[in-house]
Amino acid sequence: MKTLIESKVFLLILAVSLSIVLFPACEKIKPQTLPDLNSLIPPEGKYDVVIYRDEWGIPHIYGKRDVDVAYGLAYAHCEDDFKTIQEGQILIRGKSGLENSFQGFVFDYMLEFLQVWDIVNSKYETDLSPEVRAICEAAAEGVNHYAGTHPSEVRRWDVFPATGKDIVAGFVLKAPLFFGLNRYIEPLIKSRVKPKITRPRFLAHNDEHLEPRYFLDELILGSNTFAISPLRSADGSTFLDVNSHQPWTGPVAWYEVRLKSEEGLDITGGIFPGSPVVLHGHNRYLGWAHTVNMPDLVDLYELTINPDNPNQYLFDGEWKDFEREVIEFHIKISDKWAIRLPREVLKCVYGPAIRRAHGVYAIRYAGYGDIRQVEQWYKMGKAKNIQEFEEAMRMRAIPSFNVGYADYQGNIWYIYNALLPIRSEKYDWNGIVPGNTSETLWTEYLPFEKLPQVKNPKSGFIQNCNSSPFRTTIGDENPKPEEYSPTFGIEPPALMTNRALRLLELLGADESITEEEFYQYKFDWKYSENSIVKKYVNKILAEFQPQDDIDREAVEVLRNWDLCADPDNKSTAIAVLTLEPVVRAELLNRPVPDLFKTFSEKAHLLKSVYGEVGVPWKEVNRLVRGKVNIGLGGGPDLLYCVYGEWTGKYLEGRAGDSYVLLVTWDKEGKVHSTAIHQFGSATQDENSPHYADQAYLFAERKTRKVHFDFEDLKPNIKEAYKPGEPRGLNHPPQ
Repeated sequence: MKTLIESKVFLLILAVSLSIVLFPACEKIKPQTLPDLNSLIPPEGKYDVVIYRDEWGIPHIYGKRDVDVAYGLAYAHCEDDFKTIQEGQILIRGKSGLENSFQGFVFDYMLEFLQVWDIVNSKYETDLSPEVRAICEAAAEGVNHYAGTHPSEVRRWDVFPATGKDIVAGFVLKAPLFFGLNRYIEPLIKSRVKPKITRPRFLAHNDEHLEPRYFLDELILGSNTFAISPLRSADGSTFLDVNSHQPWTGPVAWYEVRLKSEEGLDITGGIFPGSPVVLHGHNRYLGWAHTVNMPDLVDLYELTINPDNPNQYLFDGEWKDFEREVIEFHIKISDKWAIRLPREVLKCVYGPAIRRAHGVYAIRYAGYGDIRQVEQWYKMGKAKNIQEFEEAMRMRAIPSFNVGYADYQGNIWYIYNALLPIRSEKYDWNGIVPGNTSETLWTEYLPFEKLPQVKNPKSGFIQNCNSSPFRTTIGDENPKPEEYSPTFGIEPPALMTNRALRLLELLGADESITEEEFYQYKFDWKYSENSIVKKYVNKILAEFQPQDDIDREAVEVLRNWDLCADPDNKSTAIAVLTLEPVVRAELLNRPVPDLFKTFSEKAHLLKSVYGEVGVPWKEVNRLVRGKVNIGLGGGPDLLYCVYGEWTGKYLEGRAGDSYVLLVTWDKEGKVHSTAIHQFGSATQDENSPHYADQAYLFAERKTRKVHFDFEDLKPNIKEAYKPGEPRGLNHPPQ
């Protein structure tokens, strides 16, 4: 799943561009006022919950009601990552400018530009069920309880107490960022003339002749899911791989939880900081995983402004007034001083609008105005069969993400989940479209039942790795690209990541898959013979002209490569270091480094740092966490996926495989699962034994047992306590 973090360059440009619109005034920053801490702590007996920590420090939250669990979950998560949760609270309250100066101001502006709080305040009481509102409010109380009992960790008291609305607003703000809203706003801000905005090249048309490419973005580069039904398993089991690729730290890093109530909540899975519900995982009956898809869910409109009134725009032959407000933003410039920056915020019939020197533009995106994302994930998690899961999916509150599904009855299902706008075919939707006619104001989405999807195929498996939905499995049951308008921007058949190619090869060739093979396939570390990686390797070997002995050494090292990224492989480093920046730039529409020059540069880099070009991959590819520094296999766009950043000495893992959950329902329908995290459950505490205790297993491509049943958990309980109590074995299981 994609990062929500904008690039630093974009943040700086946006901040400076927005800050010069109206003249700012200085003000002294008011000192923080410590509230009555007792007011942040709920009355004794309000919640009935115990937090159990297993041998890995993973929280198992057992409560009487769903609200009890939500409260306990939030408190436990704060114990492990209050820093990130508090940062989210600061962001959603519009105080980022006072914390992080101009870079923080960008998020304050986005909050107002997208009218997040107007939407949440107007719909919170009507669009969310009482149950979900209560869960969000209980989770907020868990955060407040932690803040009230750990005041030294609080950075800003003016964002507390947290509320249920804060949690919902977080979902509303993040939803469009997952499908790349920032990519459309950035050109408006950066350009001094009318910008040219197009969709990513591979989304523009269903072009059968595109080269196979793997999806790359700034840092987070994909996700995997695949499911195997009893038709293809060796013993009648059903398998599900839950395997999103996320940054290893920060606001969209996975945190593993086990949640159980007496009201039907019975689930394990991953959450992001601040979420009161599991975002992907499994319950006793079913499970699901998400991968990022990239349909065209955003449109930009150029508005025609009344020459006699700059606050009116033309629509269907009539001048209409903008909804206009001037917001005062507060931006820290020193520890004691801030500036007040007035900034215009506009809204029109299409949605939010922005005034620039080169014109006024409106933006419209799928799901705008919907606050029910948390409700849908809650219902997905409580579903007990495929019918109830489908009912939750038909809410359409989650505007994007592929879904891979499996259940205890042997059902498997791939869904290209997206709110696909039904657009007029008269217009070119690849760029900016006219904003003066109702013909471009889409109001309907493709119905759920018409989305690309594959349910219970005869092949016995489905997969998606940020790849085309039209190549989900083998055989003739894939969706047909000709049935979908190019205006949807659905990934064409040629858009196949290496991960997707490998799964089609591995699963397609094995008609009797054991659980052991299921695990092996998930941790595969080979590039496909049909991948772009292989294409570029062939090009280097055929056309590169060595200029010195190091170049010649590099060619021979590359010639011996078997396309694998095992830790001891001496050819992987030169291949990955060469090809990753080339392919990344190509797919991001940036200047592409010369392939041969890059190959030579990386060869000389390896020689200078390691003394040889053919260095074992584990010496280059590293997992670093506190005092832990270990070599890894895996690499970019592999099923065992690791994306690293060069530190001057080695690649330090930053993203990729993080929380991995492998689920099995046996032929009787009983569930068991294993999981792994790249670090451990203690996100921030370097002194905790769980700060990096899973790293060695992760490096060995091993998983650990998930204690889903309480009887299995009991002998592994190391702590049992209630929120606010000293941690320890205060409530031993009976």
